[in-house]
Amino acid sequence: MLIPRQYVPILQVPTLAHGLFTLTEDAAQHFTLLVFYRGLHCPVCLKYLLELGRSRPEFEQRGVKVIAISGDVQGRAQAMADKLGAPGLRIGYGLGLATAREWGLYISTSRGTTSNGLEEPALFSEPALFIVRPDGTLYYGAVQTMPFGRPHFVEILAALDFVLTKDYPARGEYSGAV
Repeated sequence: MLIPRQYVPILQVPTLAHGLFTLTEDAAQHFTLLVFYRGLHCPVCLKYLLELGRSRPEFEQRGVKVIAISGDVQGRAQAMADKLGAPGLRIGYGLGLATAREWGLYISTSRGTTSNGLEEPALFSEPALFIVRPDGTLYYGAVQTMPFGRPHFVEILAALDFVLTKDYPARGEYSGAV
């Protein structure tokens, strides 16, 4: 389990149009927003990433860098990017399952063809959203076992406004005995 105020695992993935993404070398002014998605096969992910693409400028205005990451191969990631039509949105691909597990992502097995007619990979990670400070420590995390119930970006933006104004600390940091 990742703990707020503690360092997150190493993260390095290729992107479609923005070179190699390395979290430790890509620090934002305030935060990096990591949006892990299931892949091209997921119609819910497409809707979620469309919302992210529309919201990206607002995150950047707040000093937050944004990247969407999946375990898809480059061709499938490119197909998702083509559907999104959001050239400014960084799309990372090739997330290894071992790395996904280090980040606490749930792993699912294929159920065959999805409602959009695409085959699921044999194994793939479920969605998650993390906000990481420039020093590499976790600020916020939301990990899902299913494609539904993800945090809404408009709510994250409002929360970031509060966080930045009030210098609100990361919560959930206690890991001692209970």
